Amino acid sequence: MDDTEPRPPTEARLAHVLEALTAREPLFHRPEFGTTRADFERMTVPDFWEVGASGRCYGRAYVLDVLEERFRDPVAEEWETSGFHCRELAADVYLLTYTLVLDGRTTRRATVWQRDAAGGWQVAYHQGTVVAEPAGPETAAG
Repeated sequence: MDDTEPRPPTEARLAHVLEALTAREPLFHRPEFGTTRADFERMTVPDFWEVGASGRCYGRAYVLDVLEERFRDPVAEEWETSGFHCRELAADVYLLTYTLVLDGRTTRRATVWQRDAAGGWQVAYHQGTVVAEPAGPETAAG
């Protein structure tokens, strides 16, 4: 992937945060962090929302409905992540960006994570932007 404005490296003091968040992405594709609606509710803040690769905005309830349906009959996915970068936005709030190739479609991803008082992680916002579509029939957004 050729960026015209490369990102600076993640600050060394954030290495542990980068490692923790990298292990949680791609968001909602890591079964080790849960596959049920209750798991995804715990993973997201109450006012979570996202902008899908389609450009449409989705609220938490809709996303939870889609995830619940997706994990009723899970399909094997092939994905690869790269180019992770973490930036602290405020105390215990971090922006994680990276590139995802999922089933041949390349997207740039941005997730705003916040650490709760117990040291756990929750997602406040997520966005996917299509960089390259796979050849062939149109694929679903996501």
